[in-house]
Amino acid sequence: MLIDFFFTLKDAKIPVSIKEFLTLLEAMQQNVITQSMDDFYYLSRLTLVKDEAHYDKFDRAFAQYFKGINGAFETSSAIPLDWLVKRMERELSDEQKAALEKFGYDKLMDRLQELLKEQKERHEGGSKWIGTGGTSPFGNGGTNPEGVRIGGKGGNRTAVKVWEQRSYKDYDTERELGTRNIKVALRRLRRFAREGAEEELALDQTIRATANNAGYLDIRMQAERRNNVKVLMLFDVGGTMDDHIERTEELFSASKSEFKNMEFYYFHNCVYDYLWKNNRRRNAERFPTWDVLRKYKPDTKLIFVGDATMSPYEILQPGGSVEYNNEEAGAEWLARFTHAFPKFAWLNPEPEGLWQYRQSIGVIRQLMNDRMFPITLDGLERAMRVLSK
Repeated sequence: MLIDFFFTLKDAKIPVSIKEFLTLLEAMQQNVITQSMDDFYYLSRLTLVKDEAHYDKFDRAFAQYFKGINGAFETSSAIPLDWLVKRMERELSDEQKAALEKFGYDKLMDRLQELLKEQKERHEGGSKWIGTGGTSPFGNGGTNPEGVRIGGKGGNRTAVKVWEQRSYKDYDTERELGTRNIKVALRRLRRFAREGAEEELALDQTIRATANNAGYLDIRMQAERRNNVKVLMLFDVGGTMDDHIERTEELFSASKSEFKNMEFYYFHNCVYDYLWKNNRRRNAERFPTWDVLRKYKPDTKLIFVGDATMSPYEILQPGGSVEYNNEEAGAEWLARFTHAFPKFAWLNPEPEGLWQYRQSIGVIRQLMNDRMFPITLDGLERAMRVLSK
């Protein structure tokens, strides 16, 4: 019966081999698992799938083949009550959602100034005042297509500006990659040259020199081959990027080990007039963006890393930053970066299938000349090819 299962996996474009299939059969003959569908799921995935990048395909193929049999996952556990409560708090009818008004950026900020003068007390719910849990564009914990989050924690991620002091965490450069394939993909960008002191044995030259010296050993040394590609990476941090910390840390760690000539800076959502290197001191130790643009040579490879998920105002509008009133639009700074460093790409940890539903991603892609790639094996390989041309 498992022969059809094997061909189902092949049809799903999972690179399974006969040898791995025989390993699965042997394991079952040795009774290494109980007669449980859960145990068989994990055993078959362990023996047949060589790369975790194919786990999703395997899950779909497994469910397709064993449809009608007890599933591979336990579904009896209860859904957490707090999840249901938070979900229901944000559920609105279509009529209520249609009634929500989009102010536009300038009108939104003018209306906020009026409310700050008029409001004298705390409000919860409702659609007018600065408060919590309502449909007003001001406050937190509620629902509105666009607004200003004041205090509290973000939920729907539709705020065009955030009024609070926020702290971010540096990405861990020591974190090891979850898969070796991502690291291998980055190596496509390497370009080796011999640099530094002569500290490595030049075997071919030594043999030739010894032969010319009538057999007397004549050792020749040469400089070590080093990757001389220069890379500048700009990492989006905080906000919606909190959902992608693990993958971004993996990418950061891999980049630090693969590119010896790498510099990095942080930004939030979009680049503006300053960047930083330490998130704990981002308000005290700022690097003017103009200095960064002038510091590195034009042959430096520029890589943005961010989910590009924000209000379009943050990209196109002066003063659109969620944190302060930037004098120039983020689009102006992006244009300066792509002009200063012709070899550039944007790596997006957000699943590529969701890009079409994010207006800001469409704007960034256009500004990046469509050089946006997902942080997947295929996406990284495509990005490295673009950067190495």
